[in-house]
Amino acid sequence: MNAEGLLAQRIINVKSSAIRELLKQSKMPGVISLAGGIPSDALFDFEGLSIATRQAIDEQPKSAFQYGLTEGSPLLRERICTLCAERGVQARPEDVMVTAGSQQALDLVMRTVVNPGDVFVVESPTYLAALQTLELAEATVMSVSSDSDGMVVDELAELLKTQRIKGVYVVPTFGNPSGLTLSAARREQLVRLAAEHNFLIIEDDPYGELRFTEERNATLYQVAQRLLGHTDNVIYTSTFSKILAPGLRLGWAILPPLLLQKVAIIKQAADLHASALSQSIVECYLGLGRLPAQIDTIRRAYQQKGELLAELVRSELGEVIDFDMPKGGMFLWARFRQPFNATEWLNATLANGVVFVPGEYFFANRPDRSTFRLSFATASEQEMQEAVARLRRSL
Repeated sequence: MNAEGLLAQRIINVKSSAIRELLKQSKMPGVISLAGGIPSDALFDFEGLSIATRQAIDEQPKSAFQYGLTEGSPLLRERICTLCAERGVQARPEDVMVTAGSQQALDLVMRTVVNPGDVFVVESPTYLAALQTLELAEATVMSVSSDSDGMVVDELAELLKTQRIKGVYVVPTFGNPSGLTLSAARREQLVRLAAEHNFLIIEDDPYGELRFTEERNATLYQVAQRLLGHTDNVIYTSTFSKILAPGLRLGWAILPPLLLQKVAIIKQAADLHASALSQSIVECYLGLGRLPAQIDTIRRAYQQKGELLAELVRSELGEVIDFDMPKGGMFLWARFRQPFNATEWLNATLANGVVFVPGEYFFANRPDRSTFRLSFATASEQEMQEAVARLRRSL
């Protein structure tokens, strides 16, 4: 049987996530991983999660183990709105769709709004899995560059003079992989362009709470509310994976009413609804009031880890690479000062027992092979010291 002949055309050339493949390497004995954007399980609030799980089972077993609403538990949607309000995102429970992580939110939204050939614009570099969802939705992906202030929105404005686009996907705060943050001026410019040219902004915000300072960046959703008086052109997505536990597989999207209705139809066909048990656990956890302290714990730990990794890289590799110090998130994005193929270098680092993610996978086009991403979230202090020493030996 010709199995390939049975495949849909859109899946034939889609590649597996490079990061997921590298995670297999990271499980090998003796290998230290600076690759995956995986939260540190040493920082999980197991006590709070245990209390919330027991509450969910003891106090609301029917809703925890029964089918639920496609849009999500009404109480959880209310509590998500409270959480979002603290971020400056004012939404109603009926604007919220609970999803199996923000990754599913991206997939559902792309399938809802993208026709084959529709143009979506991303920054270079951008989140690898977003590129996968766009590819599966058969979008035409175009990119604009980024600098220390995030996406270069002036390039987008130039592109819009000759090209109609369906939307822009962006991680504006502590982006993956770059760690960069879109400046306030560029946030306003992007929101105004979306309204003027009638395209969607998909604002992906998994890392916004993981800031290393007290400064809070206004979300694009918030900027649109302030500047335009509406958020018709902005879809806001976020997740509990980075601030609570990824194994719960819960995220959410805030959408305009018509889009939410259509996304719900696709979700019904995909999985009916996100895990009822996970929703009940998170619902109860939020009711405990422990999340703010949990986020503070994660922020402090990641700040210390990020500063340590930056210091080690600067000390051991500073002669050959450069990087921007992130102000939050989980990643350090580095670039060799001279042309250098980081993907080929990975073979040498693996031989020395350390894995990272080559930068070329994060580009929609014109990949910069001199770049690479390091994650400081999971490795211990001792592991980071040894990993950077191994990176230097691998040169």
